[in-house]
Amino acid sequence: MTRMKLAAAGALALAILAALLIGRWGTASPDLPPRGEEHREKVALRFTYWGSIEEKRAIESALARFTQEYPWITVEPIQLPNSDYNTKMLALSASNEEPDIAYMTTELGEVFAKQDKFLNLFDFLKKDPELDQGDFLDYLWYKSSPDYAWGISTAAECFGLYYRKDLLAQAGVAPPPAQAERAWSWDEFVDAAKRLTLDSEGRNAYDPRFDKDRIVRYGVMFETWSDPLNNFIFGNGGDWVSPDGERFTLNSPEVAEALQKLADLTNVHHVAPSPYESKSLPAMSVSLQAGLAAMIVDGQWINLDLGKAKADFDIGVLPKLKKSVTVGLSGATVLFRSSRHPDEAWLLYKWLSDPNKAINLYADGLWMPVLKKWYTDPELVARWVNANPAAHPPGFKDAMMKQLLENGMPSIGYYLRNQKEIFPEVTAGLLPVWQGEQTAQAALDGIAAKVSVLFAQK
Repeated sequence: MTRMKLAAAGALALAILAALLIGRWGTASPDLPPRGEEHREKVALRFTYWGSIEEKRAIESALARFTQEYPWITVEPIQLPNSDYNTKMLALSASNEEPDIAYMTTELGEVFAKQDKFLNLFDFLKKDPELDQGDFLDYLWYKSSPDYAWGISTAAECFGLYYRKDLLAQAGVAPPPAQAERAWSWDEFVDAAKRLTLDSEGRNAYDPRFDKDRIVRYGVMFETWSDPLNNFIFGNGGDWVSPDGERFTLNSPEVAEALQKLADLTNVHHVAPSPYESKSLPAMSVSLQAGLAAMIVDGQWINLDLGKAKADFDIGVLPKLKKSVTVGLSGATVLFRSSRHPDEAWLLYKWLSDPNKAINLYADGLWMPVLKKWYTDPELVARWVNANPAAHPPGFKDAMMKQLLENGMPSIGYYLRNQKEIFPEVTAGLLPVWQGEQTAQAALDGIAAKVSVLFAQK
């Protein structure tokens, strides 16, 4: 065989061998699809959360689009009741059935963080090519140390004064302003609430014949858990802890004055239901829709339900004591250390936190974005605010978005120590105030005597 023929035969043998190897290993065979999504290992995530029926629909819709984008990932959504969420999560943790990703209350999150149950979200940001910490609103992080974030706010949320436009018009009450610099004083707020409260004979709270025992519409409703109260505590210059974080200060004169004003709405002015009376009423958003209340102090998340119901509502800033504020808050989203798929869980969090990926969660009114650019870029604002006027009435941009950015104050959930032990003591200790049986100052002094010991524990 000539040298040329030998070379040709060798080249042919090498080509055949290469083709066989390529066909075997699938790296370049034209007969096999490239290794892509269909060859990825299947991943199953479990995601626990709370919320209303409308929130359930919104979350499940967003998860369906996530699995379309990442077909090798399946997500099992597990909705737990708001009122029983902590109990259910404790049971899941005790039975080694923790989810991969979850909503988390701040009080239980603090407990689990001390037990090292959560992954550090700052670690994910350090290696993420698309996001860094500076992209987020500043206050959102739940930290066990400056460089360890055990959770991040699920959404940005805050409070406003919701009102039925038609009911205010019928009573001749001008709507509450949406701008902080024009916020109602407390006296203006009480005046409006008295004119809007009606008894069964249609008499308002100014009428000498007004029957406080037969009220059919309250001028205002508010809740007595920590953050609704904090709007007025912070607005009057008070706080739960001292600036250095070392002393429990909920019994300060500023806090007592703010809480007494709230209690007087029920017990002096008769324009708001007591906790006992509230038990016979539907949820505040439903009470607003039904005309059982003309105004409510509530959080941005109710825009979803009000928008879906096509309620005739708008939003003003809260009445001002010493300064106009709103509390920035949210439950946390966490990634459990026990997850077998932490990277995919982080991918799911990124999906839910990016309005581009889950725009209905924002446009329908459930959440406000955690990313700064969605407040400052007019085109992005239009995508979630202007896209759904039913869920974002005219006052929303000033009373919610602008107020949060310019006058928002972080919830105590971000910094209060030993919340799981302290919150029940405060709630129980304030009940006599709401019932008109004790002054706010006396109740807070009693609370401080018990809670200061709990707060001191580190």
